[in-house]
Amino acid sequence: MNKQIINTQNAPSPVGPYNQSVKSGGTLYLSGQIAIDQSTGQLIMEDIESETHQVMKNIGHVLTEAGMTYENIVKCSVFVADMNMYARINAVYAEYFNEETAPARELVEVANLPKFVNVEISCIAVD
Repeated sequence: MNKQIINTQNAPSPVGPYNQSVKSGGTLYLSGQIAIDQSTGQLIMEDIESETHQVMKNIGHVLTEAGMTYENIVKCSVFVADMNMYARINAVYAEYFNEETAPARELVEVANLPKFVNVEISCIAVD
C-alpha cells in the first residue's frame, strides 16, 4: 500500500494518534478541521462566519501542502453543533467552491465537537 502522511505547520497540529491528512493512490483524506488559528493557537469563535472561515483556511493549508486546491475536493463531511446555523455556515462554505464543481457533502448536527466548537469539516480530495 502506498500511504503518504501529509502534515503542515500552517494548520493545527493533531492532538491525538492521527495526522492532518493521508494520501493514498492519488486520494487525499483530510482529518476534521476546527477553527484553531495555528499562528496563535487560539480558537476563532467570535461568530459562526469567522469560525467557518478559519476551518476552511485550515483545510486550504493542508491542501496546499499536498499540492492541491479546493477544486480537488470531491467530498466534505460537515458537523455542526446547531442546525439553526446551517444557512450561515453554508454561505461561508459556498465562498470556497464553484457551484458547478462543488464537492458532494453531508451536513449533520451532532451533540458535541472537539473543544466544544460549532463546526468541524473533513474532506476527501483527488489529484
